[in-house]
Amino acid sequence: MDKEFDLDVTFEQQADEALIASLSPEKLSKHIQNLPADLVDAATGILIEHRTYSDVSQQLGIRQQELVRAVHRAKLLISESQN
Repeated sequence: MDKEFDLDVTFEQQADEALIASLSPEKLSKHIQNLPADLVDAATGILIEHRTYSDVSQQLGIRQQELVRAVHRAKLLISESQN
């Protein structure tokens, strides 16, 4: 389990974390810019800027659980776009 947040959030479908980690910052940024608008800020804050979930959720004015779901959805979409 990811130790960056301590929330009881589980997902049936998992993103390909190794694939996402293998993307250069430039490629990852391009993928993020192609995501639905409601996911861009969340994904940028966590995946590009490497900020904490607490910090990003406060900046965006959303609960951490919502941020976790948004980042998970972003990762899934990025993973699926690589297949």
